[in-house]
Amino acid sequence: MPPGPDLFVVCKQCGSEVSPYITECPYCGSRLRRRAPKLPRVKSRGRGLRRLGRTFTFHRSHSHSSAHPEGRFSRRGDYPRGESPPFATIALVTLGCAGWVLVRGGYLGTVHVAGLGDVAGTYVSFFKIAIGGPLNGDWWKLLSSPFAYVNGLYAFIALLATAIFGWLLERRRGPAIVLVVFFAGSVTGALAAIALYSEPIVSGANAGALALIAAWSIPDLRAVRGGRYYEGDLLGTAAIAALLLVLPYARPEASWMGGVVGALVGSIAGLGLDLIDSQEP
Repeated sequence: MPPGPDLFVVCKQCGSEVSPYITECPYCGSRLRRRAPKLPRVKSRGRGLRRLGRTFTFHRSHSHSSAHPEGRFSRRGDYPRGESPPFATIALVTLGCAGWVLVRGGYLGTVHVAGLGDVAGTYVSFFKIAIGGPLNGDWWKLLSSPFAYVNGLYAFIALLATAIFGWLLERRRGPAIVLVVFFAGSVTGALAAIALYSEPIVSGANAGALALIAAWSIPDLRAVRGGRYYEGDLLGTAAIAALLLVLPYARPEASWMGGVVGALVGSIAGLGLDLIDSQEP
């Protein structure tokens, strides 16, 4: 261990004790040395912690670049180097927006659903890409119904939830998981509604959005149960999920059965993925 600096030096002219880091005596003005000595460099724990924090800022991402292991932000955008934008989430939101525009414009032909018109008090034109009654062989409606909206508020809530939690899940798991969870929740929820009702009405992505919310929040819920640190805002997540669950009472084209089943499918997917991660060395 190197010796520490002297507490003081003695001026040869007046004999006063002065600081070792000055070049002239403040009492008599005589010159003590030509240059002031260098200050000792002290290692800062805070600097090491900050460097460690920058290194592991994006430790949950699975697509780091080998040339930039620290995962810093690139100049082209707000994504860390090696991490691509959430293309799957962008595609889902874009299809939902396009579906709402096409439904409201009536470009693909419409069909009236009596139950929906009676609840709303007016006749509501319903897109043929949504589920309004038995499928009768039109199985493609299971994939197209999440993108059919007849109400702007419903579309805004469902697409906002899809954008937020699809992006979060895509950063953690990748685009393939986002697409699988979204369509698994939507299709399974639609099938459950068809099995429960003789004249089911399924439209919009409340089931797919709830599946994404559940899949993303399961690791944080398990961390809370185990007393570990978690990153997400579970209160805000619960508020958005509750809004999607009660939305069918205001908009009859949103299936409550589809939403419940979609949340269940997302929970199973999130639990399975989290268990797989916990078993990895």
